[in-house]
Amino acid sequence: MSTDAPLKTTPLAAAHIAAGARMVAFAGYSMPVQYPMGVMAEHLWTREHCGIFDVSHMGQARLTGVSPLSAFEEVVPGDYIGLKPGRQKYSILLNRTGGIIDDLMAGRPTTLDGAVTDGLFVVVNGACKDNDFKVIDDELAGQVTIDRMEDRALIAVQGPEAAAVVQGLVPGTETMVFMDVRSMQGFGTDLIVSRSGYTGEDGYEISVPATEAARVWTTLLADDRVRPIGLGARDSLRLEAGLPLYGHDLDETVSPVEAGLTFAINKNRREQRDFPGASRIAKELVEGPARVKVCLRVLAGAPAREGAEVADDAGAIIGVVTSGGYSPCLKAGIALAFVPPALKAVGTQLKVIVRGKAQAAEVVASPFVPHRYVRKL
Repeated sequence: MSTDAPLKTTPLAAAHIAAGARMVAFAGYSMPVQYPMGVMAEHLWTREHCGIFDVSHMGQARLTGVSPLSAFEEVVPGDYIGLKPGRQKYSILLNRTGGIIDDLMAGRPTTLDGAVTDGLFVVVNGACKDNDFKVIDDELAGQVTIDRMEDRALIAVQGPEAAAVVQGLVPGTETMVFMDVRSMQGFGTDLIVSRSGYTGEDGYEISVPATEAARVWTTLLADDRVRPIGLGARDSLRLEAGLPLYGHDLDETVSPVEAGLTFAINKNRREQRDFPGASRIAKELVEGPARVKVCLRVLAGAPAREGAEVADDAGAIIGVVTSGGYSPCLKAGIALAFVPPALKAVGTQLKVIVRGKAQAAEVVASPFVPHRYVRKL
């Protein structure tokens, strides 16, 4: 995208400005990075209560055709033919060398009475959406039709009180569990609701007609348990949850094995090896990759930011930080980094180089802060 291209706005832009948000450029959009309460307070509010996020910049689409589920398997390594109605799953769009073009969610929404809606509902990252849909269109031409849902907004509702908030406003959401997705009525309009999110907390993502977005946003904020949350806290929340961010921890050189995303490659797909980059991925699954993503806790000193070098205990540079920052919950610096597989074990002592100074760090288990997804009712 040209650096002088005008920024796009989401249907909630006026609401953000009215609430005193500081707006920044992100993925080609003008987006709120924080509100007057500040990033730290927004982060902790979401962990303790309920935060709402404008994620309308992300790409929503419906893939239809004679066999959209089997066609979709030509570009991702997940089992979508076997995906049950009313469920969605995380997956990765792969290039021919096994690198990650983007990570995404794709599901089969059902109505409250169990009827299956048409096609596959896909949500991709905002900065990647134009290329993603071009790749899908190019690879699956003649098999699927991509209906880009540009007339819809997307609101994430996250936190330990998110379920009570949403369930009080949208009947039917109380029977949903993590990764369920439904087409339903709520707020007096048509919705596509999934019980998911990218903070590690329980919550929902609600796709709503753009014309109704501001009203839905205002209705949610009328609840005292709810506060608006910007990009700053969204990033620190996903980092605490150990979740990768495309363009930082993932890119077209990184394989799902290196990134620790092998759960997204179903067993039957591993055996069939019928997805892009399968030869590289199969080899890495057997022999191991040259590098792996680990979680680091900085034991002393300032947080290590993206691009900081990682050294072994002897001081030799062996890796790099891809995401890093301060954890409001742990009150310590945390980071995601790539290192040689021999150094991935929890408890391994490493160093991060911050402003030329080596600081002690330790490999820790993922996630940094436990997930609180609701998998069973």
